[in-house]
Amino acid sequence: MTSGRQTGGSVDGTAASGSARRQPVVLTVAVLGLALAAILAGLALPTVALPPDDPLPPLARFGAAAGLAALAHLARLRFRVGSGIVNVSWGEAAFVIGLYLAPAGWLPAAVFLGGALAWGLLSVFSERRGVLDVVYNAALLTVAVAVATSVVVPLSRPFDAAPTPVLAGALVLGSLAYLLVTVGLTALTLSLRHGLPLGPLLLRTVRGKLLMFVGNVLVGLVTVTMLGLDPRWLLLLPPALWLLQQTYSHRLRADDERRTWRAFAEATRALNQLDERSVATAGVGGARTLFRAESVEVDVVRPDGRRRRYRGDATGEVTERDLPPHPEPAPEPDGTENELSRSLMVGAAHVGELRVRFPRTAQPGEREHDALSAFGDALGAALHDAATHQELRIVTARSSYEAVHDPLTNLVNRAAMLSKGDHALHQLGHDHPVALLLLDLNHFKEVNDTLGHAAGDELLQITAARLGALARPDELLGRLGGDEFALLMTSVPVLGESAVPGERPPPLPHALRRAREIVDRLAAPAEVAGVRMSVEVSVGVVVAGAGTADMTELLRRADIAMYQAKEGGGSVAAYDSARDAASTDQLALLAELREALDADDQLVLALQPAVDLATGAPTGVEALIRWHHPRRGWLTPADFVRPIEGSELLGSFTRYVVDKALAVAAEWARHGLDVPISINLSARSLLDPRLPAEVAESLRRHHVPADRLVLEITETVVMSELEVIDEVLAALRSLGVQLAVDDFGTGFSSLTFLTRIAVDELKVDRSFVMRMADSPEAAAIVRTTVDLGRELGLRVVAEGVETADQRAALAELGCTAAQGYHFFKPMPSDKIVTVLSALSNSAQSARILPLRADGVS
Repeated sequence: MTSGRQTGGSVDGTAASGSARRQPVVLTVAVLGLALAAILAGLALPTVALPPDDPLPPLARFGAAAGLAALAHLARLRFRVGSGIVNVSWGEAAFVIGLYLAPAGWLPAAVFLGGALAWGLLSVFSERRGVLDVVYNAALLTVAVAVATSVVVPLSRPFDAAPTPVLAGALVLGSLAYLLVTVGLTALTLSLRHGLPLGPLLLRTVRGKLLMFVGNVLVGLVTVTMLGLDPRWLLLLPPALWLLQQTYSHRLRADDERRTWRAFAEATRALNQLDERSVATAGVGGARTLFRAESVEVDVVRPDGRRRRYRGDATGEVTERDLPPHPEPAPEPDGTENELSRSLMVGAAHVGELRVRFPRTAQPGEREHDALSAFGDALGAALHDAATHQELRIVTARSSYEAVHDPLTNLVNRAAMLSKGDHALHQLGHDHPVALLLLDLNHFKEVNDTLGHAAGDELLQITAARLGALARPDELLGRLGGDEFALLMTSVPVLGESAVPGERPPPLPHALRRAREIVDRLAAPAEVAGVRMSVEVSVGVVVAGAGTADMTELLRRADIAMYQAKEGGGSVAAYDSARDAASTDQLALLAELREALDADDQLVLALQPAVDLATGAPTGVEALIRWHHPRRGWLTPADFVRPIEGSELLGSFTRYVVDKALAVAAEWARHGLDVPISINLSARSLLDPRLPAEVAESLRRHHVPADRLVLEITETVVMSELEVIDEVLAALRSLGVQLAVDDFGTGFSSLTFLTRIAVDELKVDRSFVMRMADSPEAAAIVRTTVDLGRELGLRVVAEGVETADQRAALAELGCTAAQGYHFFKPMPSDKIVTVLSALSNSAQSARILPLRADGVS
């Protein structure tokens, strides 16, 4: 039995130390010295006298022993132990037969010669071993034979002696000594070369050799017996020896295959990792162990096209480096490298490349190709799974991030603001002051409507970036949705001294100061979609103890304060509990309005005619909405219109009023009355591009000519230069609908919009009419408006006429028409036909009578 050459690093993938790599040379010298000593000692022993009739001369006997040793080791078998190869042979049988053929002292020299011849031939024709390996193996066998001979000779005289029980026992003991020496030196060599523990190597080598040892001893004893009886019996040995050789070979192959598949299972099990580096490293180590390779390379192709190489060699270390995105052409094989490669594929996806380089003494065969194919498939699947798991981790992390962050601004979203805010509040003491700032961008809808949603998104991102720069590390900033942002301040300092001894001053002043600071910083001009604009916000501020309200309640209070800031015209407002009930009532009012829009009997029109001051004929009727609330009673527009304008109900409400008014106008037409009806439009209604189409559909459905409908718009809205408003007004004009400017004279640029937008009527605000008699300035405004209308061909209607003196003054100024309580209060639709008919008839006598309709509201 001899040890094989080193075929790679140790089992655990680490190389032996430098001293360990030098020790096999020292061991070789030591074993060789012992072998030479044994040879010299054996030759120095007294020569045993040969029988006078011995047919074999001494040289023939020596040559027979040497040749037997050579044949025994030429017929060697191999099996794997760790990362090395162990060769087993018929050495014990050759030892037993050699002791019979030649004197014991000759046997070490004969075995050295025969072993060197056998391993020399194997090195030339098969394994390509170095001279040092050949000498070492021959010396190892010589030492083993010398030890075994020293065990047998004291117990018996084996030379040319027939087997007896005592001799057989001695030969068995000598063979056992031969086994132990060869196993021990082989295991020691492998341990030093591969850095493996000695104990497991000894046990593994003994198990691999044990069956053959028993057979070798029996073959040796049977052969010696045959030689003593009749040498012709030896003719029966070759078939038996061939069968034994096949049996040994099959047993060793079966063990080797079992160990190989066990190693394959361990190598593939090690691939069960969740990241690329671990899988590739396990693949390199597993391939080196499985194939006893000199080096292994695993090239990984990632889903994004990037490539990375992992390489392991005899040192056991795994190195890695990035490769160019596109692989270089592989070099042509030169026939000197024992290298196998395998493309790692999973379906049609190319995930990498596996390359295994074998030692020069090992020739990869069909078994290695099959194993490489199977291992490559497992490695490819593991790399693909690792990449998939990595993508899944990224997707999961992204989903987790997106679940709590706003995708546009990357701030926390409303859900995260509520959960994180509540968590922060729970960490604080019950009375610890906290502040919540709720910010809403002013005129954000106009930016979306005029510059587009991309510009609106850009404005939100600019605002978020500025708020992020202003927020402190211990504060929570988030976007609640739309154009609303929230800032939770959990460290609110107390300012000043309390007026009441023993009480802490409230932290509200600091929160308000912080809110004004934010307003000022946000107001710095910013360029959005090529337009330079200032970011204006309204901020609601609420301060409370951490244990007195959760985030939902704080947001509700801050929302009330924020709307108070909008309504009050300021930028910042603090929460006022006195207004909380009113705000809550407005929310309930909007919910009740939804029901009113469906009921069709709560929202009713109150109609107020306008009359020609010269003839008394009706010039138009203004439709005013009233709400007959089942619980609250009669409500005027001042009670509910403002909340509607700030809600999503505005569109439904506008369509409802237009439809009601046109239904009344259609009823007039059936009575032969041809009088226009006027409707007040909210400023936000003109920002809806769908309004002209909805008005056109309602006109068609009621069969009312378009010029019978007058839409009243406020002067401040018309002064706006928003493109969407111009488009909506132009579309209404193209339908034939008339436009009237309500509250004329109250704006700052009353004349500029008349050159841009064509209107049909100007309505003088009641504030000027009521002060005409006492204010020359008010009278001048009325006179100028009348003159302007006359020059432009527009109707001028004075609102709020309540006295005969006002009527007379308007007539003197040349005003064409007027409406007010002096003529008629708003009346129900079922009375308007009678009033309009009476006005038309009285116009023929040019006599105008102030009328009071019964049942007016």
